[in-house]
Amino acid sequence: MGIVTQGVEPASALLAAPPPRWLGEWARFAAGTRFADLPAEVAQRARLVLLDCIGAIAAGAQEAEAQTLAARMIAREGNGDAAVIGHASGARPGTAAFLNGTAGTMLELDEGNQYARGHPAIHVVPALLAAPRGDGAALLVALALGYEMGARVGIASKLNVAMHPHGTWGTLGAAVGIAKLHGASTEEFAGAINMASTLGLATSRRTMLEGGTVRNTYAGVSNMLGLTVWDLVRAGFIGERDGVATIFGQVSATDWQPAEMVRDLGSRWEIARNYFKRHAACRYTHGALDALSAIVARTGPLRPADVASIRVETYVWAAQLDSPAAPNMLAAKFSIPFAMATFLAHGAATVPAFRGPAREDPDILALASRVTVDEDPAMTAQLPGLRPARVTLVLADGSRQEAAAMTNRGDTEDPYTELEVREKFQDLAGPVYGRERAAAIEDAVMGMAPHDEAFALVELLKS
Repeated sequence: MGIVTQGVEPASALLAAPPPRWLGEWARFAAGTRFADLPAEVAQRARLVLLDCIGAIAAGAQEAEAQTLAARMIAREGNGDAAVIGHASGARPGTAAFLNGTAGTMLELDEGNQYARGHPAIHVVPALLAAPRGDGAALLVALALGYEMGARVGIASKLNVAMHPHGTWGTLGAAVGIAKLHGASTEEFAGAINMASTLGLATSRRTMLEGGTVRNTYAGVSNMLGLTVWDLVRAGFIGERDGVATIFGQVSATDWQPAEMVRDLGSRWEIARNYFKRHAACRYTHGALDALSAIVARTGPLRPADVASIRVETYVWAAQLDSPAAPNMLAAKFSIPFAMATFLAHGAATVPAFRGPAREDPDILALASRVTVDEDPAMTAQLPGLRPARVTLVLADGSRQEAAAMTNRGDTEDPYTELEVREKFQDLAGPVYGRERAAAIEDAVMGMAPHDEAFALVELLKS
């Protein structure tokens, strides 16, 4: 009797089917790509992305939960040679990859890709730093390829609306990056991609809305699994024939478009279309914060008590962040009302602007309760290329101020300069390592090239 369950094919049909064409093309591309194949601007962007991730990890590692978690896991498993950035002790590679991936998302300052609708680099960099091999050029190629894989899966599919993107397609990125560091063959790349596809998490978008800090571990899990996938490949494990299509076409996502995986492959690099962040909050808040910044540039500094009300009109995903409640730092970073109020109180959406004292400030909380957030369908229609927001601020004297932002500062349409990204690194890493050591790390990253051993960078990262 034939199997008739919807969505499940008989084994005979599956075994007879050839592997997907895109997978073979991608695996050959990954196996054959060398540092010389990276356009100069892509290699330089990879250096900046690496530097940005290290800064975000170092600063995030200072949070109490990150420090306690690192201490507990290292005490249980013992010290190791892999750097746990921002922590006094090293750890075993899998543990370091997990801890660094977790720390890198704590402050909402890690880079991202608007077309993938997620954060590819923080799912790849910690795995690569936990198991460095070869020279700086090898590390940059592995980062570019891992980023490319994760981002393209995000582009080629639509995650279920209830899912958080962290910990999903990022596992494929980590696996591809590690496979490249180990010189994987075409066949091994294909195997790693298929296995990694079925090892992602079933994440929840509600964690970010409720301030569930378990969400910060999702990227850590992806990095840890990226290392594990390579062990599985070398041990002889195999995945299903087209695991990516199953997971990202039926299970975790829909609308799988395999042609997007190879469209302009090798000529369009997703790492070169990334964005960097300076506001220490969810990117969905950034359009509104940029518009508010434009208002303050006209009026001069404003205190929360100076403002009678604020109305924010924006796209659908940002409009979800309408709760003024900020029970912890993560929830505050996913609240447009709180972000707007604390921006005015601090003059910027800095890391301290979301810490405990800010969340207990009665003036900030009172203004947050006077902020309304609504979706504008016309703005939603402009996704993903634009991330618009319009802010109307009514002052206590009844006067009104308005401003709009079409895209976020830091996006490819309005990018930060290299100097601004490097200054951000110093702002984040300087207090952790000291200015001299942070400058040495910056020089090592920005100078990465053939014949510069990647291991030297990891030694600098050890506290």
